[in-house]
Amino acid sequence: MNKFQRPHRSRSGEEKPEPPKPQVPAIETDPAAGLTTAQVEQRLAAGLDNCAAESPTRTEKQIIQDNIFTFFNLVFVILALCLALVGSYANMTFLGVVIANTVIGIVQQLRSKRTVDQLTLVAAHKVHCIRDGKEQLLPSEQLVRDDIVEFSAGEQICADAVVVLGSAHANEALVTGEAEPIPKEPGDVLRSGSFLAAGHCTARLTHVGAESYASQLATEAREGGHKVAKGEMMRSLDGLIRVIGIALIPMGVVMFLKQFVVLDLSLRDSVEATVAALIGMIPEGLYLLTSVALAVSMIRLAQRKVLAQDMNCIETLARVDVLCVDKTGTITEARMEATDPELLNPGTWTADQVHSALRSIYSGTEPDNDTARALVQKFGGRDGPVWRRTATVPFNSAYKWSAVAFEGQGCFVVGAPEFVAGDRYAEISGNVEPYLEKGSRVLLLAHCAEVPDPKAGIVPCALEFVALLPVANRIRPEAPETFRYFSKQGVAVKVISGDNPVAVSEVARQAGIPGADHFVDAATLITDEDLAEAARRCTVFGRVTPAQKRKLVKALQAQGHTVAMTGDGVNDVLALKDADCGIAMASGAQAASQVAQLVLLESDFSGLPAVVAEGRRVINNIQRSASLFLVKNIFSFLLTFVTLFVTMPYPLQPLQLTLLSAVTIGIPSFILALEPNHEVVQGKFILNVIRAALPGGLTDLLLVLGVQAFVYVFELPYETLTTVTTLLLLAVGLAVLWDVCKPFTVAHGALWGGMALLTILSVVCLGDLLGVVRLDLKGILILVVFLLLVVQTLHTIERALTWLDRAGQELCRRLPRRKTEENT
Repeated sequence: MNKFQRPHRSRSGEEKPEPPKPQVPAIETDPAAGLTTAQVEQRLAAGLDNCAAESPTRTEKQIIQDNIFTFFNLVFVILALCLALVGSYANMTFLGVVIANTVIGIVQQLRSKRTVDQLTLVAAHKVHCIRDGKEQLLPSEQLVRDDIVEFSAGEQICADAVVVLGSAHANEALVTGEAEPIPKEPGDVLRSGSFLAAGHCTARLTHVGAESYASQLATEAREGGHKVAKGEMMRSLDGLIRVIGIALIPMGVVMFLKQFVVLDLSLRDSVEATVAALIGMIPEGLYLLTSVALAVSMIRLAQRKVLAQDMNCIETLARVDVLCVDKTGTITEARMEATDPELLNPGTWTADQVHSALRSIYSGTEPDNDTARALVQKFGGRDGPVWRRTATVPFNSAYKWSAVAFEGQGCFVVGAPEFVAGDRYAEISGNVEPYLEKGSRVLLLAHCAEVPDPKAGIVPCALEFVALLPVANRIRPEAPETFRYFSKQGVAVKVISGDNPVAVSEVARQAGIPGADHFVDAATLITDEDLAEAARRCTVFGRVTPAQKRKLVKALQAQGHTVAMTGDGVNDVLALKDADCGIAMASGAQAASQVAQLVLLESDFSGLPAVVAEGRRVINNIQRSASLFLVKNIFSFLLTFVTLFVTMPYPLQPLQLTLLSAVTIGIPSFILALEPNHEVVQGKFILNVIRAALPGGLTDLLLVLGVQAFVYVFELPYETLTTVTTLLLLAVGLAVLWDVCKPFTVAHGALWGGMALLTILSVVCLGDLLGVVRLDLKGILILVVFLLLVVQTLHTIERALTWLDRAGQELCRRLPRRKTEENT
């Protein structure tokens, strides 16, 4: 076993012990016959299949382990053991919340895994394979070493192979970073992970599964510690939990010593106070809530026939403010229709001669894109003689033309008029412009004596212009409504196309895209600075090369935008990969679907608003719910810190904090996290959450310190302190929940009323269990006074923080001006 091989995995992802495998020598398979059934079974038995070394999703065992064996679950178990050792069993009820959270997380993530696995199976692209002399369409995982497969433009190479027939251009940018397409002739190697940019070839698979080039790169990345980058929200939560985890141990030790040694409390009281303080600092449900909400979101997307290949893209979707789209297949229908050619030189080239040339060019060919399909359908099926080909240059979006040479007939070039005609474009511009003004695509058919070299380019003076080939497609009926939605949501739309900018601008105008008249010909953008400036001021970009698409995405990102890119073609692949969120149409090129984070299985662009809305819903709701969690955490952390330096007992027991967590945080947060919320996500997640939680946390701290002062002055018992503190914190929690529920709806009113009723019933019916005692007159008066201060204190702190926010923003605005004035 070499260093890249891994234990065999079943389709579910479970590792299985590898049985001894027979050695199967590689063979030179007959391209026409392929492998026999017996040879295929021999290779499957030897483990020479193309199954991935790693499952695309975590296994069920991994999900269960990841939810059970967490740092905080370990902390909770240790705290429960401490309570058990001092006989405080009633205060161990927080374990019920921990168990419930863990079970919910496991169930939802297992459900999400199964949904995504099923969707991945549906979305899996199949490969043309020759076996027993017959062509079959097989999932790539069912291929074996030495299989004969056929690859067309747009397909991703699923395993290492060697070309045996045909010629093509392969783009290896996804695996090597080299963006220029590389010619592939018989005998040349095709690397897995690359894709065909042009042409068609037959190849024999040489290295499959874990031994392929792409799998080796992935293995090296995993062994080097490389992981898929998390979104800002998950990074923030990881950082928060890491800080809390580090602070727990020293603060817990000091807290216990302070209670037990300095305050001379009993061992049981000291343990209960310490456990309560630590439980209050742990956001036990926050990480779970986030995972569950994202899992539910993936299921909702799946129900809309959208495959989310990376959970982090859901967060990115919520923050998208620029959407880059292609014209064909997105704004317009994918199906294009070619009309009759317009003769440019009827004295030399008659209609019959032009049709003969077009019939010979397009008969018996495999179209690489929608335009080629339209031309094949229009001209490829006509009756008549077909000239014998002697040479072919496949179409490439980098130089935007193709060429075919025929015996005794010379060479014919078909491509974008500006690129084929070059400096002579003015000779035909009068014929071309009327088509462009209607939004049609136009190709130029030209004749020359020799086959032009793509690297050297076409020499326009050696060309004879023959005819224009108009190709049109209709605006999607739902496109205007879709773009209106994005405009209302503050998402700028950029149309990036390889077509003429005038035609693209007209299509964008018909689709109702704001700023459609601000267009630019990307061929005129020479420097990166030109490109960046155009990205800032233009809406429509025409004649864009694949490299420029990629640069445009990066330029928009450099300007501070979060960019989503939709595409379905080969020339979209690199831009899809570099965008913050790549969205591919399943009906398009296979390579596009492989690199995109989201795949629209029904290839329906009109479903994209619902996808963006789903991203905003989940992130906004998590952000809102997270603020509920941090109210308790901020209060507990600050109070514990104060307790370390001030001689006073910790005023809560673990059971009382469990009640507070359940009725003012846990239940409301899970309900709020699943409701509609389509507001634009702004700011940094952790700053937004802490800012929203600060008023509640500071209100808790100030009022509890006030209660402690009164209890100390009137020399009231410890039970009175814990009872008044518990009731006061429940009141503050309900006040914070009231603000979170704004604006009130029937559902929000029912939620708040239900939590208030649950709070009252819990105190009345479970008072003894919760450690809530009957208050005397002094205790009642203290409680009433501080209850009256809850709302006023909360809103006063909120106003103070708002004033500080504005003052800080004003200071930030003045500093740059002051520096400018000083420099002047």
